[in-house]
Amino acid sequence: MSQADTGSNPGTHGTSASAFEVLWFRQAEWQRRLTMVHAASQFLYLSVFYLEYDAYGREMIAALLAAQQRGVRVQLIIDAFGQRLGGVLMSRDDRRGLQADLDRLRAAGGQVLLYRPPRWIQRRLGGGHHVKIQVSDAGEALLASGNITKSSFEGWNECAVAVRGRIVPVLLASCRDSGGHVWEEDLATLEARATTDQATGYGMDVDYWFCNPNLHQGPLGALGWRGPNALTDHMIEMVDSAHESLQITSFYFKPTGVLFDAVLAAARRGVTVEVFHSHRDALPATDLAWIAAAVGYGRLLDAGVRIFENRHGEHSKIVLVDDTWVAYGSYNFEDAAHDRLAEAMIASRDRRAVDPAREIVAQLRADADSTRVTRETAAQWPDALKTRIARYGRFKRWM
Repeated sequence: MSQADTGSNPGTHGTSASAFEVLWFRQAEWQRRLTMVHAASQFLYLSVFYLEYDAYGREMIAALLAAQQRGVRVQLIIDAFGQRLGGVLMSRDDRRGLQADLDRLRAAGGQVLLYRPPRWIQRRLGGGHHVKIQVSDAGEALLASGNITKSSFEGWNECAVAVRGRIVPVLLASCRDSGGHVWEEDLATLEARATTDQATGYGMDVDYWFCNPNLHQGPLGALGWRGPNALTDHMIEMVDSAHESLQITSFYFKPTGVLFDAVLAAARRGVTVEVFHSHRDALPATDLAWIAAAVGYGRLLDAGVRIFENRHGEHSKIVLVDDTWVAYGSYNFEDAAHDRLAEAMIASRDRRAVDPAREIVAQLRADADSTRVTRETAAQWPDALKTRIARYGRFKRWM
């Protein structure tokens, strides 16, 4: 794996894990999250794109409040754009209830931080952070694809990784670039935990890739900006390295241009490329995200890419190359992940990280809710839908 790079690409870290567990089953992740909060004794950090005021959001906030009241220093980082976007789906009473609960957490001494990019134009264009990290003084961290919502724990497919070791303080430190205030003594505590864990646990080489494009843009923000984005570059590196197979999961597959071209090139050189993403019906509020993906179906199918749509929603973010190299995290294959949102991925070539991804891909292929898209099935779409794709597909970058 690569060594830590603190020069031209500070978002890349070659590090190690003393424990690495893939959490695919939704309640396993939820219970892991609650257990971490309940067991915290010094500090607890949680960053989310969106927190819904449903049974899951209420239980999480209640757990955070209880932790703060027993002396744990709690920090909750919420993306302002993501919360505003998701808040449209909540009732007025739920929005008021959420605000009241967050105010109670603040009144108890907890930090509730709303991340907004530094430039006005970035905020207007939907810039923010999309990184979902949870860390406590016990020395474990979660990097997840999902948010604190019923959709993430009872609806869509999601994936998280639970890690220990030297990767944990690296994960926490990255929260500084997405709106968090990270205390040096907390990093020192995690470094000490990692030293102990490394002595007793197994060693796994991992890379941590992080980029917040909002920190690298000029006065026009994402307008006219093409990078470089270190994380997008790593995604292209993975795609370009594929010799036999490439599997990608994403909410809706609509990657930025250079990454889209890399996927096409992989398929054209004979790599078996499979894309698993969401069906049009998985997001009831709007079909625009699906339309932004569907506009690229023709080119993908012509290149030989196999496209699978999941009716109940595919929200995991996994890249598996040749069954030997895997990355898990928050990066959706979309323009926003390249030029508007902070994202993060953990990658490894270790079999203990790769094998769970192979099992997940096998499950997705066999899932009764997964339907393969072909030229024939696309031809059967209603004319009105084809018209919408033609009309709105040109705005794919912003959907």
